[in-house]
Amino acid sequence: MSKIEPSAFTTCRSDVTNGATRVYFIIGDPIAQVRSPASVTAQLREAGKNAIVVPAHVRPADLKAFLAGIGPLDNVDGIIATVPHKFSVLEFCDSLGSEAQSVGAANVLRRGAKGRWRGDMFDGIGMVRALAGAGFTADGKRALLLGAGGAGTAISHALVSAGIGAVAIFDPDHDRRERLTDALNERSRARAIAWSESDGVGTFDLLVNASSIGLRENDPAPIDLAGAQQSIFIADVITGRVTPLVAQARDRGYATVTGDQMFDEVCLCMFAQVCARMVSFFLHD
Repeated sequence: MSKIEPSAFTTCRSDVTNGATRVYFIIGDPIAQVRSPASVTAQLREAGKNAIVVPAHVRPADLKAFLAGIGPLDNVDGIIATVPHKFSVLEFCDSLGSEAQSVGAANVLRRGAKGRWRGDMFDGIGMVRALAGAGFTADGKRALLLGAGGAGTAISHALVSAGIGAVAIFDPDHDRRERLTDALNERSRARAIAWSESDGVGTFDLLVNASSIGLRENDPAPIDLAGAQQSIFIADVITGRVTPLVAQARDRGYATVTGDQMFDEVCLCMFAQVCARMVSFFLHD
């Protein structure tokens, strides 16, 4: 891969895309619901960077072919990975940031010299920052996490790092749930346990839906909030709509954090830790 000239990142008009434009893909299955392309592209343009984020519908069976296909494209600098690719992209990473190493998943891939991919993970940090912005403090609190996939794993690790006292985890894939609870118990003082619906939600200070339930228009709420304490915070990772879970929470007067709020913070992390340093990264990696 040839070196990128600094002129490629010079100030450009916000409505210009041309032959010098640097390209990032956001990949997922499905992809129509994501709002990150507009958010990240807007931040890049506001900073005067000639770059754009393009959504791509990539099915799991086609991931390897997609990455092989964009490999020769010298104007592609990175990939944002969403459901269901956050675990599987690790296979194609040559190095990992600290969060990706800890979580075992990545949602950002940056391409450096000789086409090498470096994976990073910002989902957990984004959710913790969104919760903090809404007034939630993690210190000593109890959290219930629905979903132990890529986003759920990242969020659980970030909550532990933020000082959460205990986290209960539900996932219909019991093996995946157990792997996550074991990993959390090994790395921290926070107590991680498996949870079932019969346990109820009355003792939790925070409930996070990190599952895919709510992604489709006809999805129900993933859980009944009956019995929750009035001070509970309800968060959902689903973007692009007010999910049934968030609607139910608001009807009951609970504090909420939406997937859009989380991903606004994720975008800020991507911009701060990737885009603001990309000239140095690509010239010196």
